[in-house]
Amino acid sequence: MRWQGQAISNDDDGALPGLELPALRGAELLRTVRSPEFAGVTFHEVLAKSALSKVPAASQMPFRWTVNPYRGCSHACYYCFARNTHEYLDLDAGHDFDSQVVVKVNADQVLRAELAKQSWSHEPVALGTNTDPYQRAEGRYRLMPGIISALADSGTPFSILTKGTLLRRDLPLIVEAAEQVDVGLGVSLAFADTPQGKELQQAVEPGTPTPKARLDLIRAIRAAGLPCGVMVAPVLPWLTDSLAHLERLLDNLVEAGATGVTVLPLHLRPGAREWYLGWLERSHPHLVEGYGRVYARGAYAHKGYRDWLWERVRPLIHERGLGGAAMHRVGEDQHAEGDYPRGAFTGVRADGAGAASLTADVGSETLF
Repeated sequence: MRWQGQAISNDDDGALPGLELPALRGAELLRTVRSPEFAGVTFHEVLAKSALSKVPAASQMPFRWTVNPYRGCSHACYYCFARNTHEYLDLDAGHDFDSQVVVKVNADQVLRAELAKQSWSHEPVALGTNTDPYQRAEGRYRLMPGIISALADSGTPFSILTKGTLLRRDLPLIVEAAEQVDVGLGVSLAFADTPQGKELQQAVEPGTPTPKARLDLIRAIRAAGLPCGVMVAPVLPWLTDSLAHLERLLDNLVEAGATGVTVLPLHLRPGAREWYLGWLERSHPHLVEGYGRVYARGAYAHKGYRDWLWERVRPLIHERGLGGAAMHRVGEDQHAEGDYPRGAFTGVRADGAGAASLTADVGSETLF
């Protein structure tokens, strides 16, 4: 049914109707709802035309296909590189990105149909490369079990990158899938499990699980016999780049059983740049001038800072037996020891080597 924004089914779990969003008029919008269990978040439920999105070859990512069942993310990370994609929907990259979540309610069904086509070549598919598939909305919509099953049943290898501990719900299904296809799992964690680390995590990514909860997720993944690479991302200049913080965080990851680690310094694209620097000015105004120097040339940190950070983390990584992981390549600044953590992505060599940058543009993604 089309344009049922004012309708509520009998099994709606108390969801309240919202208003039709003009920016979604090109989609099969079923309804716009708010739910008491997700205070401040509006869900726009749409019928997707396609589930698979092709990554431009120029991006040099270690995968050519992605699936993103959600647009927008209640994790509300101030630095999220995907924020500007919300502007394609005539929504803003700040509060709207955090609170206006587009849900492709038929993503699993559409994906299964696409994977059944004779033209499908069973290339690896990555999930979590734009917005997190295990954000809180997944607890309501439960799209990932169908997506995982569709990929495994079709013989398609896949990887999942997440901050969301809800992935634990699907671990038995992922274990079954790993018996059929290659599976990579990655967790993003940039904050040590200390009072200071938790305080900063809750300030700069307020909708995410705590460092302890994500470390427990890594332990659960490893206990299930699956690999788990960790993206230490993003490292925030003057906030999380101290030697003490990095040592503590890497010790946490070793203890949790991470199979590899990749370090990625903060980068600030349009949308994320304004939102993050606004937070910085409110919370740490004494750092604004320094950030102006480090990010004077655009989205990426100055090469001098990247080189300094690499020299700092390289011995820490190797001392802890996480060799083969490295810092992300950025543009022409390429460290030769690898880009992606072991276990996080299918099709990435055992030494962790991959391609240029996880955060390259996925410009050809089908919006709906």
